[in-house]
Amino acid sequence: MEPLLIIFGIGLLVAFGYFYWKKEQERREKFRAWARANQWTFRHERSKSLAREFMFLDRLCQGHSRYAFNILEGEWEGRKSKAFTYHYAVTSHNGKTTTTTHHHFGVVLIQIERDFPELQIHPESIFHKIGQFLGRSDVDLESVEFSKKFEVRCQDKKLAYDFCNTGMMEYLLEHPTTAIEMDGDVLAVFDSGRLEPHELEPYLNHLTQIRGHMPGYLFQD
Repeated sequence: MEPLLIIFGIGLLVAFGYFYWKKEQERREKFRAWARANQWTFRHERSKSLAREFMFLDRLCQGHSRYAFNILEGEWEGRKSKAFTYHYAVTSHNGKTTTTTHHHFGVVLIQIERDFPELQIHPESIFHKIGQFLGRSDVDLESVEFSKKFEVRCQDKKLAYDFCNTGMMEYLLEHPTTAIEMDGDVLAVFDSGRLEPHELEPYLNHLTQIRGHMPGYLFQD
């Protein structure tokens, strides 16, 4: 009986591996088609250098074994843009065993007209509540509803207030899963899992809307 179970288990692993490989091939082909249609470039190979290039974004400083893949580059609404899936690993030890878990999330970013100090906006979570308990604080805004939905972090509080103007807060409340990071001339949003081809254009349009809600005086000398 045991040999049959072993064979069955191996068969399941092979089937799962084939399904995963097939799904990834389909994902890549859809990315290629989108890139060709929009005059972008696409490469599926892993890139540690791209991961290092954007290490100034806090979200991309987690764990180890960091790399980007399924990388798309081009212009959107006249702005240089990139999109990719990001990987990192976390290794933990309990004294007896070592466990490594692998994490993936999508990154879509655009280049904006000038440099800004770092600003982060993320949906509220239990981790934020723990952070507040430990003494970490975010920027308090006038909108109680927005403050309940989002955590805002920025050393430059005036920038946080200017960025989170009424129009921006109303827009983001309509998109409550939005996670934003702005640093230098990069404005980025993050997906919760691997970036999928059908998500690319909506995320780029989402970034365009976010940039459009930034007040014009922030870009004046």
